Amino acid sequence: MKKLLILLGLALASPALTSCESFLDKNTDPNSPTETTPNFLLPSIISNGLAIQYGSEQRVAFFTQNVAARGAGAGGADQYFLTNANSSATFNNTYFLVGGNIPPMIKLAQDEGSPYYVGAGKIMMALILSHATDMLGDIPYREAFQGEKNFTPAYDPQEQLYGDIQQLLDEGIVEMSKPASDNKRPFYITTPAISGDILYRGDVQKWIRLAWSLKARQANHLTKKGAKYEPKKVLEYASKGFLTSADDCILQFVPTVNSGTPTTNYFSAGAGRLNFSTSTFGANFIKFLNGATYPGVVDPRLPVMATATSPGADPGVGGGPQPTTTPTDFYRSFYTRELGYMDVITYHELQFIKAEAAFLDGQKSVALAAYREGIRAHMAKIGVGGTTTPLSPDVPAAIPTITTAQINTYLASSAVAQTEADLSTSAAPNVPRAIMQQKYIAMFLNPESWTDMRRYDFSPVIYPNLVFPVGANSDAGGKFPRRLLPATTEVQYNSANLRAQVGPDGINGLNSKFFTQKVWWDQ
Repeated sequence: MKKLLILLGLALASPALTSCESFLDKNTDPNSPTETTPNFLLPSIISNGLAIQYGSEQRVAFFTQNVAARGAGAGGADQYFLTNANSSATFNNTYFLVGGNIPPMIKLAQDEGSPYYVGAGKIMMALILSHATDMLGDIPYREAFQGEKNFTPAYDPQEQLYGDIQQLLDEGIVEMSKPASDNKRPFYITTPAISGDILYRGDVQKWIRLAWSLKARQANHLTKKGAKYEPKKVLEYASKGFLTSADDCILQFVPTVNSGTPTTNYFSAGAGRLNFSTSTFGANFIKFLNGATYPGVVDPRLPVMATATSPGADPGVGGGPQPTTTPTDFYRSFYTRELGYMDVITYHELQFIKAEAAFLDGQKSVALAAYREGIRAHMAKIGVGGTTTPLSPDVPAAIPTITTAQINTYLASSAVAQTEADLSTSAAPNVPRAIMQQKYIAMFLNPESWTDMRRYDFSPVIYPNLVFPVGANSDAGGKFPRRLLPATTEVQYNSANLRAQVGPDGINGLNSKFFTQKVWWDQ
């Protein structure tokens, strides 16, 4: 908060006086308060913290081939032409827009005795750090968030960060488990205006389940780390996480204050957005829905997540509706509705996490049940209908619903594993092929899909439709991206610490090829 001291020179005159008196008066601007309380800081931390994810997705959606450029050889993210500026939203919003406000809020809450705000701060810090490190690798934490005291914080190893993230979540759970009577301030305030917990409206049990779900997600990332991967611990965490889709952590888009300002949905065709106007759906994604990957089975999610006729495109090749003829079919999706929402971490994701961990632990019956529940939950969540927000000259159209009968028919089809043996193949019995394929569908436009792809080395067993881009950036060296490049601000102001960041192939953070270097959990 900025403190503003205004010195005003005022001259007062009166007909009854024969002289004037001037003096200086000190005033405080009521619109620039010098103090605040935790309930006014938390809404921005929540909304902007969750929104960091879709800033990353502008690049990541091309890596996962959820989307691809409509024009051949466009030279963009789908061909791995990356810049440091591409990562600025991920990094800057983590550190400056959100993370910088969390320690002050926690201190205010501790000083006044409001543990729920302390807990929310710790859980939100864990959420934004976990996303940033999974996108970028090593990042600053222990020396970060000090403002002008330290503009060049050291980078912490990702392995250490993973421990810090789990500790933050544990501490958040402790704070959220305290009785409401311990709190000086209500956690959710509605009058005279809404403030405080705008995510779960004061339901601390949902915050606790969010923390356990995040713990399960992060612990499940360690599948390549030998003994560090503990599937039983993942299952323990998951058992304490989300109970239904009503617990989901989502970013709900809302009407804008001024009709001339951009819609809040980053993926929509609303005024001022158009981030994907030159993109269409990736063929890798569409083929999981249109009967290509699962012959004879058209997924009822196809006309909801895309359109019944979306052809998809391969990276570097182009295809689909062309910019010069018709608007992109991307804006005819359930996910691009102006007042829709963006998944951050959900119940259906947690079911797939549970399924994978159980599979890797040899608990195949548990894996099969969780996998099928993940499919059902996702289909039920997006099958509620609605109306598209298309790009002109398209007109709004009804989004189909998905009925219980359609869900049951799909679950009984050859696209879905019916037995424990169906979860993998005889050629790759240790790869949870069916689980990861259905998770890929359900995680559409969520950067967590890229984490899964990296963990399984972009396996053709799981992703048979994945192709390496035609005309790919030579800096890629024939490799799929493994991390985003460091943000521009770090290149400019923290270059010494970036130079010290060296990947497994000896390439450092100032090199344009750094995006090919595996992060710690990927090795």
